[in-house]
Amino acid sequence: MEKELITKLEDLAAKIRINSIEAIRKVGSGHIGGSLSIADLLAVLYGKQMVYDPKNPQWEKRDRLVLSKGHAGPALYSTLSAVGFFPEEWLWTLNEGGTNLPSHPDRIKTPGIDATTGSLGQGTSLAAGIATGLKMQGSENYVYLIVGDGELNEGQCWEAFQYIAHFKLNHCIVIIDENKKQLDGTTKEILNPFDIAEKMDAFGFATQKVKGDDLIAIDQAIEDCKKIKDQAVCIVLDTIKGQGVKFFEEMDANHSVKFNSAAVQEATEEALKELRKGRVL
Repeated sequence: MEKELITKLEDLAAKIRINSIEAIRKVGSGHIGGSLSIADLLAVLYGKQMVYDPKNPQWEKRDRLVLSKGHAGPALYSTLSAVGFFPEEWLWTLNEGGTNLPSHPDRIKTPGIDATTGSLGQGTSLAAGIATGLKMQGSENYVYLIVGDGELNEGQCWEAFQYIAHFKLNHCIVIIDENKKQLDGTTKEILNPFDIAEKMDAFGFATQKVKGDDLIAIDQAIEDCKKIKDQAVCIVLDTIKGQGVKFFEEMDANHSVKFNSAAVQEATEEALKELRKGRVL
């Protein structure tokens, strides 16, 4: 990947983080941790890998994205705004009455949203269905499915994975955000996931595990997936809840953050300054 493109993707990832934080802070609370952990992934997808047209969100030849971990909606909204699907001003209406940006993605309300998600696990089946439909139509477009590691507690995920693997839906790229924390604690404490990559291998996927903050590695993993024609594919992202902002990474309860104290507000301002430093936003 050329240096100029890497810088562009870094800038996009920073903008996704900044606007996600700002939108959630305006509401007063929200899902910071899981939004920040997929910012780099979204930058690669919308900055390089995906086929789409912001001026025609329903374009039939577009790739589809299913954010099964729908609580990370602020990150996806920030991305869609950054690439031109709707004005940035919409972000400051997040989760307000009458907004086009509810707390979880809604394909009816928001341009660029391909699947309504939020009830954990269900997005996996939606992606499997979309991928099946595209295959039946002879389409060569991809479906990108983003799943949380805590979400894997839902049995529906594994039913969908088995279906995807059995029918070798290689154009449905499963991406698991392994940030190792969920609502009530760490994934190991709540329900030990063991080795997710090994489990996906056992389910019939060609699986890669890469650092979730490495733009080049994420991009290469997607390129590798696209070369596989006879097997389902999966990328496990080794991430940190709150990734890219040290204050949120180190916060114990960072699944959903409340901006209700001077200390949190001050630390957030410092984090935003650091994210903006030297960036073209």
